[in-house]
Amino acid sequence: MDYSILVVDDETDIRTALTGILEDEGYQVLRAESGAEGIECAMQEVPDLILLDIWMPGMDGLETLEQLKKKLPQVTVIMISGHGTIETAVRATKLGAFDFIEKPLSLEKVLISVANALHLHELKVENAELKRSVSADSELVGESAVIVAIREQIRRVAPSSSPVLISGEKGSGKNLIACSLHCHSPRRERPFVAVHCSSLPEELIDSELFGHEKGAFAGATSHKKGRIDQADGGTLFLDEIGDLPLSTQMKLLHVIQERRFERSGGLRPHSVDVRIIAATSRPLDRDIVNGAFSSDLYYQLSTISFQATALRERLDDLGMLVQHFVAQFFRREGGEAKAFLPEAVEKLLQYSWPGNLRELKNMVERLLIVADGRVISAHDIPNLSGEPAPGKTSSSALNGALARTVLRDAREDFEREFIIHKLEENDWNISRTAELIELERSNLHRKIKSYGIDVRR
Repeated sequence: MDYSILVVDDETDIRTALTGILEDEGYQVLRAESGAEGIECAMQEVPDLILLDIWMPGMDGLETLEQLKKKLPQVTVIMISGHGTIETAVRATKLGAFDFIEKPLSLEKVLISVANALHLHELKVENAELKRSVSADSELVGESAVIVAIREQIRRVAPSSSPVLISGEKGSGKNLIACSLHCHSPRRERPFVAVHCSSLPEELIDSELFGHEKGAFAGATSHKKGRIDQADGGTLFLDEIGDLPLSTQMKLLHVIQERRFERSGGLRPHSVDVRIIAATSRPLDRDIVNGAFSSDLYYQLSTISFQATALRERLDDLGMLVQHFVAQFFRREGGEAKAFLPEAVEKLLQYSWPGNLRELKNMVERLLIVADGRVISAHDIPNLSGEPAPGKTSSSALNGALARTVLRDAREDFEREFIIHKLEENDWNISRTAELIELERSNLHRKIKSYGIDVRR
């Protein structure tokens, strides 16, 4: 990568020496002889790194650094001084300087500091790209009325710290609403921690959520922070919260009300600042009547409620969703991009998608993996409806049975390939794969066994 470095120093000899050293290393060098000229140059062509002298006539280096950080907060700056003091170095660091080099300049010191600063710059760029990627992957895609309304509700609700309850069918995008709430909130720079409650063994739930102290139970050989600790300052997303035992529900209620909790085996309360977003695919009011869910926790969580819409109720968004999943797949996997023909999208529209977004995403990924060529046509898509193909005798029981068999076989082939693909992605770790595809480990074990998948690799 060609890095650009701006050298700001009032001494001609220093500018010339640094230019020669840096250009020999392959860097592109810009030069300025005053703080004001340096700021103007940086604003015109934002450099990857700035080497800035402290002692200059007029606007000195510290004032220049302060102005640069106001105008270009992400820019990386190394300070240079011939009369450095500890106080000056401390002030420069507080203003955001990456490093402080004293004159006379050491060639080795300069190059090491520059290399370290540019590595930090690269990490910042990668981190920003990762955040953009995560934001794109959690985007609520579509222009249907229900999606527009949800986006508007998110805009209004995101700035608060109030608990949120998201209801909706499995695979309908409850996690996307939770991610979007976090990404549009003041907590966006802090952790977003997702917990799939249905995948946690009941005997380990408290330890996973609240952490534990050494000796809290057999096998607790050290102190461990829980998911609530990890989410401090950010957002804790509890998917399928109805699967939590009542005892854990009451502890969670205490966290919401008091912003404090105790680790398993501990007596000292810990303060925590976390926004809790919960999701459920079943009616919790029925669980309340049955005594399986706390009414007090329900009322706290449902301070703000969202309803995730089933895909069959917003099929106008299907074309955009297919494009989104295609882009997401190739952004993650790389390779030569493929496209869905309009006739293929039209065939997908004939299906009711009981598995919602998750089922559509899995189907798109499966087609991208197994279909030949650069385009996906209607012929690449299995007969999802289970009906006989056009022109066949629909009244024939034999044709109906054959169609159902073909559909079942196609779905089973897809599911087997999908599970293998996800296991490979996670180094054949069954627990991690189960959490990723939001399937209980016991169910995944059964499917692995029924499909004859060899996980001993």
